[in-house]
Amino acid sequence: MSRYDEIMKIYTKMGDHGSSRLFSGKEVSKNSPFLRTYGDVDELNSILGVVLSFNKDKEIDSILIDLQKKLFILGADLATPLDSHKKIQRIEEKDILELETFIDQYERELEPLTNFILPGGCESSSFLHLARTVCRRAEREAAPLIQDSKINAQAFIFLNRLSDFLFVLSRIVNKRKGVSETLWQV
Repeated sequence: MSRYDEIMKIYTKMGDHGSSRLFSGKEVSKNSPFLRTYGDVDELNSILGVVLSFNKDKEIDSILIDLQKKLFILGADLATPLDSHKKIQRIEEKDILELETFIDQYERELEPLTNFILPGGCESSSFLHLARTVCRRAEREAAPLIQDSKINAQAFIFLNRLSDFLFVLSRIVNKRKGVSETLWQV
C-alpha cells in the first residue's frame, strides 16, 4: 500500500448518480433538505473566507476564524440526523449564548437603527451581508427538518442567531473603516 492510498481521496464517485450519504450512512438525494442545508453552511463558510481576505481587524478576524471552525461542527451536526447512532460534536446552547454575547457587545458600539439599511459598504461588510443572506437561506432549508424533529434544535437556533450576528458585524466593520451606511428611504 502506498502513502497515496492512505490519504483521503477527493473523489469518491458516490454522488455520480444523484445521491450522497449523510454521516449516519443513510443515502439521500443530492437535493435533500439535509444536503441543501449543510451545503448552504459550506457556502457561508467560504464567504467568510472571502471576508477574511479583505478584512484587517485582528479582533474580528479572530472571531471569524473561530466561527469558520464552528461552521464545520454545524455542518456535521446538520449532516447527522437525530435518529443516528453516530456520535459527533453538536451545536450546543453555549454556542448560541456566545453569539448573543457578541451581538450585545457590538451593538453597544453602534448607533441604534431607526431605518433599514441597504447592504453594502466596504468589501468586508458587503461580503458579511452576503454571508447573512446565505445563512438565512440555510435557516429556511433547515425549517422542514426542525419541524419534523430530524435535526438538533440548537443548530437551527444557532443559524438564526448567526444571521443576526453577521448583520451586526457588517455594521461594525463599516463603522470601524469609516464607511457610512446607506439608509433605505422611499
